[in-house]
Amino acid sequence: MPKLPRIFHVTERSLWEAAREHGAYEVSTRGRTLQQEGFLHFSTREQLPRIAGLLYGDYDGPDDLVVLVVDPARVGVPVKYEAVRPGGEEFPHVYGPLPIEAVVDVEPWG
Repeated sequence: MPKLPRIFHVTERSLWEAAREHGAYEVSTRGRTLQQEGFLHFSTREQLPRIAGLLYGDYDGPDDLVVLVVDPARVGVPVKYEAVRPGGEEFPHVYGPLPIEAVVDVEPWG
């Protein structure tokens, strides 16, 4: 079985720390939860700078931003690459809570 490429998610450090205590991460994107969105938004390494700029370009919060580096083989729920518009660029989406064990690294952003 081929190794799946890592997927990436930018978040606030406090949200990641809370997830570590809870055992799962459930923030879909800035200001939206898994329950509100239906899935967690992720990016490929190449998409990450553009998406992080779009979502957090105006960020002036109290927390540092971090990048969760995730091994899709450890997620345990469906990971689907989907386009916002038909024929558009596809982004990885995680359809369920992200177990903290699926996060193989946490990198600083910015």
